[in-house]
Amino acid sequence: MEWLIYVLLAIVLFLLLIVVLNIKIVPQSKAYVVERLGAYRTTWDTGLHVKIPFLERIAKVVSLKEQVADFPPQPVITKDNVTMQIDTVIFFQITDPKLYTYGVERPISAIENLTATTLRNIIGELELDHTLTSRDTINAKIRGILDEATDPWGIKVNRVELKNIVPPAEIQDAMEKQMKAERQRRESILRAEGEKASKILVAEGQKESQILAAEGEKQAAILHAEAVKEAKIREAEGEAQAILAVQKAEAEGIRMINEATPGEGVIAIKSLEAFQKAADGQATKIIIPSDIQSLAGLATSAGELLRKE
Repeated sequence: MEWLIYVLLAIVLFLLLIVVLNIKIVPQSKAYVVERLGAYRTTWDTGLHVKIPFLERIAKVVSLKEQVADFPPQPVITKDNVTMQIDTVIFFQITDPKLYTYGVERPISAIENLTATTLRNIIGELELDHTLTSRDTINAKIRGILDEATDPWGIKVNRVELKNIVPPAEIQDAMEKQMKAERQRRESILRAEGEKASKILVAEGQKESQILAAEGEKQAAILHAEAVKEAKIREAEGEAQAILAVQKAEAEGIRMINEATPGEGVIAIKSLEAFQKAADGQATKIIIPSDIQSLAGLATSAGELLRKE
């Protein structure tokens, strides 16, 4: 009976082992394609799954991440019969694990061959110069064609990049010479622009200096004119004050004479003094008032009387 117990234990352990081996945990960003008796059964997504032993099997484990395929350089001929080497990089993602498993044999190799064919067709319609300057256009065309062609395979092409475009050696030499000439031309332009800017700065400095000098001369002239004006004003004020003082003195003298009530003799003497001052001047004609003549006669008579005495 003991051997029967051992057999039963062995059978139980075997069944447990089978169950454990058929429990599968699908990780994130993975998908399992399951077949039953050789035919497609289902696709397991992320989580815990159990397959039927001996009847079901995991046909393919598919990664749902975006993948990169770097293809070697391919010889292509441009419209103007220039042969060049172009290598491409494809960014793709599996969207349908079932189609990816059963759609095409060796899908990466199929994408590489399709890329090479598409690249030759597109480059064959372009000339060399246009090929070198139209990478974005070429990338977009290749991506559109590949995405449509790989859709039945459960693959989505997200991006295509032309990594390197290598023309023949003689064309590379010509391009390098052209680039060197272009760099020299740009250098000459930059040097000329620098000299022009320097001259402009010098001219601006001279202009500013002349403006400042003119402003200084203007301010000096204004200050000089203000000084002359102030001097003339002060001189005129001095003369006015002097005239006013003379007039005040004369008025004061007249007032004092009026207050003293001078006699006719004093008035006659003052008249003679005024006449004497007039006679000493440069006038060629002198008009003698009649009263002055009588005063002169009186003065003569007075002189004769004094001599007699």
